[in-house]
Amino acid sequence: MRAIIPGSFDPVTYGHIDMIRRAAKMVDKLTIGVLTNSSKTALFSVEERVNMLKEVTKDIENVDVTSFSGMLIDFADECGAT
Repeated sequence: MRAIIPGSFDPVTYGHIDMIRRAAKMVDKLTIGVLTNSSKTALFSVEERVNMLKEVTKDIENVDVTSFSGMLIDFADECGAT
């Protein structure tokens, strides 16, 4: 089973990390989708948020981190999330 956790992650919190760790135990592949939203003023750039998430999840083998924009359903389809 493949799943996604979408969000702005601006900034990444311990709550996000806890949720990611718990979800990763329940699925074969977990994709963290960092939302690009030009209508909001972010504290960190998308690249910085992706890099932060990659760093805090580097020990979780079945997690990957990427950015996305547009509709969540399209992102889920691209990831093969079930």
